[in-house]
Amino acid sequence: MTASIIDGKAYAAGLRARVAQGVAELKAGKGITPGLAVVLVGDDPASQVYVRSKTRLVTEAGMAGFDHRLPANTPQADLLALVARLNANPAVHGILVQLPLPAHIDSAHVIAAIDPAKDVDGLSATNAGRLVQSGSGPIDFSVACTPLGCLMLLKDSLGSLAGADAVVVGRSVLVGKPMAQLLVREDCTVTLAHSRTRDLPGLCRRADILVAATGRAQMVKGDWVKPGATVIDVGITRVDRPDGKQRLIGDVDFAAASAVARAITPVPGGIGPMTIACLLHNTLQAARRAAGLGPAAI
Repeated sequence: MTASIIDGKAYAAGLRARVAQGVAELKAGKGITPGLAVVLVGDDPASQVYVRSKTRLVTEAGMAGFDHRLPANTPQADLLALVARLNANPAVHGILVQLPLPAHIDSAHVIAAIDPAKDVDGLSATNAGRLVQSGSGPIDFSVACTPLGCLMLLKDSLGSLAGADAVVVGRSVLVGKPMAQLLVREDCTVTLAHSRTRDLPGLCRRADILVAATGRAQMVKGDWVKPGATVIDVGITRVDRPDGKQRLIGDVDFAAASAVARAITPVPGGIGPMTIACLLHNTLQAARRAAGLGPAAI
């Protein structure tokens, strides 16, 4: 068996186009331009690249961008004051504080300060709780962008997920926990595994859907994958090449798993592009909720 490649890059481009259409319709129908505020504290190189990409795609989608670049020594009180101003600004429908923050700032405190209605990263305790308590049907709150992107690709590849045995490896609040809850909403039977799970390879071999979000390069081996399974690889690790440059690899041994799985996401070009596309999706939906409208079917 040779796995089909789940093209996250192509799906994300289509999602961004649908979001842009939704933005144009909201402008034409209600005179509202969805606004996304991105706050970057410090000069972390990876964060700077990511924020530049977000800023460009916000503009391409027809949204209003509000970028705030703060020095690394910004006091936590000043950052919280900025978040409070953005919460009060009706032109801002989504607030994203880029992580990681400098060590002297309590990230959890900052995330908790964001109005849940504007928490388009879906990381607040309020939105995480809504996900746990939600039933089936449309989601009327923001969900963490990366797991939401994973779910979109799974449904596009498989259709209904009902009844599938799903294993999520990794229990972070950014990916693992919300991913498990999203799969529960889709009527999967879900196991949330982690580094202390007994016989992790054996557990993974049972999974119809295997989501790897450990942050450990090629931790999931090919013989961990059930024949015919669908594999979603969330991990991104930079490794040195012989020519001195770097390449990206995921949490899954892609070559070995591709020989067994039915479908698999590549790294790069799988989940990465979906994260920003889902951020734009969440911002459009937040703007629609602020206008008293239901979610856009995109």
